[in-house]
Amino acid sequence: MRNISTILIALFVVTSGVAQEALWGGQAIISPEINEDKSVTFRLNAPLAEKVEVTGDFLPRKIIKSNTGEYDIPGTAVLVKNNKGVWEFTTPEPLTSELYSYSFNVDGQRTLDPANVFMIRDVATVTSVFIVGGGQADLYKVNDVPHGTVARRWYDSPTLKEQRRITIYTPPGYENSKETYPVFYLLHGSGGDEEAWIALGRTAQIMDNLIAQGKAIPMIVVMPNGHTQNPAAPGETHRDYHPAMGGGPREAVASMEDSFGDIIKFVESNYRVDKSKAKRAVAGLSMGGMHSAAISAQYPNTFDYIGIFSAPPIASMRSRNDEERSKYADEFLKKLQVQKQNGYKLYWIACGDTDFLYQGVIDSMKKMDEIGFNYTYRESDGGHIWKNWRIYLSEFAPMLFK
Repeated sequence: MRNISTILIALFVVTSGVAQEALWGGQAIISPEINEDKSVTFRLNAPLAEKVEVTGDFLPRKIIKSNTGEYDIPGTAVLVKNNKGVWEFTTPEPLTSELYSYSFNVDGQRTLDPANVFMIRDVATVTSVFIVGGGQADLYKVNDVPHGTVARRWYDSPTLKEQRRITIYTPPGYENSKETYPVFYLLHGSGGDEEAWIALGRTAQIMDNLIAQGKAIPMIVVMPNGHTQNPAAPGETHRDYHPAMGGGPREAVASMEDSFGDIIKFVESNYRVDKSKAKRAVAGLSMGGMHSAAISAQYPNTFDYIGIFSAPPIASMRSRNDEERSKYADEFLKKLQVQKQNGYKLYWIACGDTDFLYQGVIDSMKKMDEIGFNYTYRESDGGHIWKNWRIYLSEFAPMLFK
């Protein structure tokens, strides 16, 4: 333990020096460096370390088996130390256009890349990130286009008996316009909060770029906190809340679907929006996809566009009791039949072919087939990962309100 502490202290001293060199124009380590052929080089100045590894989603993924299925996790590669004490690794192949995340492991201790100021939090884990352009990920970059505005607001939720935090994107030109805009409610998964779609999902960048390209019409995107037991993301609430899958141990006063009317009321009272069903959309990933299905079924005259990304069967999230799950499933199918009768323009389902929820998605669609419920299905490569959800957003948004 003492040796590890010494190495980490040395790493801090070295990287502090690197930071000062960067500030004062000296020679600084570049990491990650995207090479001309789109391979990427990672560097870490750690002369006292005995072993340095990089773990990232650009490396061949590992398959982990659990009681709930198989998960794929980021792969690992070993860095090599040069004669200056700098560890290096270059990907053997060019990387495709994507937003990637990674971290270093120095003699068993995880650390971020001190040469890279760009980082993102996912649940309780913070990772360094970079973008390889020249393709899909150009949508995730801040490009020279008109930009929308991202605001964090607090709204009253009488149903949940508290004020809650919400993230809202308004498109370029909203402030100087008198127009009304369609609204897209975008919901996060069980490990997220009101920051997830903006940070990991790159929603603002995707919308700015799609609107600038004429592929999506200008719209307001509303990203609430789907954990009804917590009002805001970690560090943004008066509660001592630490990041956790499922939002933590506190019990909720009411469900997301029961309290969703409070969100709609706030948005429609504070923003210039078109309040018609034809100008409302709701979509979400994983838990948020389940919420989207439940909300659109509970309010069948509210949304014309529904997106379900990598979502579990709605009954599976309500109870672990087989009898109760069957009851919830039957009730949901009855609501879907009402939704079918009322009509909608698009019900879009998407999932990765190695997602641990894949079979549940297939089973849910079979139930929809039995009642003649129309939907569009998009199957992609990969698992339960943000790479897929960013792609789904970039494909779903252009289909809205047309």
